[in-house]
Amino acid sequence: MDMDQDETQTIRKFGEDLVAAALAGDAKTARGLTDFFVFGHHIDEGIPYWERAVEAGDAFSAFTLARYRKIRGDRAEAERLYRLAADRDAGCAYGLGVLLQEDDDPEAARWFQEGWDMGRLDCKIELGKLLAAEGKPAEAAAFLMQDTGLGDIAVFRWVQLFEGVRETFDGIAAALDAAEAAGDGDAAVAALEPLQDMDNEFKNYPGLATEAEGYLRRASALSPVALVDHAILLERLPGDRWPEVRDLLLRSHEAGYAGAAFVLGLFNEERGELAEAERWYTTAAEAGHRGGRRKLADLCLRQRRFDEAEASLGLLDPEDDDIADRLGLLAALREEGEPSPEEDLRRLPELRARAEAGDVQASFEYGRLLYDWGGGTARWAVRWYEPAALAGDAAAADGLSGLYDALGDPSRRDRWKRVAAEAGDLDACYAMAWLSEYHHDYQEAERWFVRAAADGSALRAMMAGKALAQRGAYEEAEPYLRKAWEEGRDEAFGTETAGYLGLVLNRTGRHEEAVELLTLAAATWREDVRSRYGSDDLQMLARMLRPEEELEAAEQALAAR
Repeated sequence: MDMDQDETQTIRKFGEDLVAAALAGDAKTARGLTDFFVFGHHIDEGIPYWERAVEAGDAFSAFTLARYRKIRGDRAEAERLYRLAADRDAGCAYGLGVLLQEDDDPEAARWFQEGWDMGRLDCKIELGKLLAAEGKPAEAAAFLMQDTGLGDIAVFRWVQLFEGVRETFDGIAAALDAAEAAGDGDAAVAALEPLQDMDNEFKNYPGLATEAEGYLRRASALSPVALVDHAILLERLPGDRWPEVRDLLLRSHEAGYAGAAFVLGLFNEERGELAEAERWYTTAAEAGHRGGRRKLADLCLRQRRFDEAEASLGLLDPEDDDIADRLGLLAALREEGEPSPEEDLRRLPELRARAEAGDVQASFEYGRLLYDWGGGTARWAVRWYEPAALAGDAAAADGLSGLYDALGDPSRRDRWKRVAAEAGDLDACYAMAWLSEYHHDYQEAERWFVRAAADGSALRAMMAGKALAQRGAYEEAEPYLRKAWEEGRDEAFGTETAGYLGLVLNRTGRHEEAVELLTLAAATWREDVRSRYGSDDLQMLARMLRPEEELEAAEQALAAR
């Protein structure tokens, strides 16, 4: 069943009261009434009232509606709504700043400053992080500590992080001073070791790399190994500084460091330049570099050049587990015969030519082949996936979402996952359902679960039926839950299916059948269902079926006949 008449009337009354409060300028009442819709999970019903309240000038309604527009994929409308009140409401200023920051828009800083001027602490934290991103960790820590009160505990983890960066850099500088005084190249390289553990800091606060590069240049004057360390830092930073990276590695190679050839091979492979990668792996292997020999063997193996792969592996220790595994794979691939097109790296030149001529599908196939089988990395695969994704290809959009997931960019990951879902990718629909659940937008989650269930799987049928049952749409839920029970009762989700199907049957008057299912569910609910969900999501726990209580209600209904 859907909402009953009393609930509908309550929603209408609260909605009209919300609009009246907005018109009267009563922000406190408007906020309280907005909470009724949010915590009651009536987002669909709240939207038209929030729209009217926004027109009346209510800032919290603008903030709330913007949040749900963003969650549901309309970022342009979310931005418009945030901007309506960002200059007078700290929540809207923060929301706008975050949205702009996700798009790498420098205007975000302005709105974080506006939000902090209005006293919002998370805006202050974002401003501190922006200082660190400019390469000013000490200034960031000092800013965050200004006017800090007892309730501002959230700033301390960031202060600790930025003070730690400053201490690390100071330690590197001191160690380099000693190495330079002694003319000790090995000590100079050792001084740089703390930088190897700072990948996240350089990714999140790229300005820190400027100071790190100064230390790397100092060490490079004493050791060609430091030139490689410098190249590795630059290659891992946002943007593309390949000419500088390649120059540093060539200088190191010319200075006699064999590891430089290996890294040249690695970076070329990551970028999809396999012929160049092979050339440098060969150079490293001929110099006796073990990693070069192994990577050369891997490259030949993936290209089905078995004799060359075997020759390279033969130069390595056959007792090494990794080598033994590769030899086993080589034997299996020889027996397998021709690879499938999705694994055949021999197609790369033809696909690239088509891609560069404007064939978006060839571009996607090329990028996917490189990423899945050619040793390419997500960062350099993005440009090959994008054309087909922008043209509406669901698989390309889903693949692009996966690349952004690998790159640690959740905003772009979720945006492309939505594109894939809206284009009909049922796996993406399922992912969007879980994302909506995460944001407690249960009505939107229900719609995605129902769409995902079109794949015919018992698990997704259970999730769709469960979402419908939790809303009270018992008759709609029954076919999904019955399918899930008939096809998946012995699966890990069988107990949960029994519980929700029992709930549906009980609420639609079939108490005897409900008792049987609810008895099964109640017996193992804690270990089979409850143990799989966290204890910190109170909204999820409040919505969860309690089979013992439902069983008692079903038994009472039977006894009353």
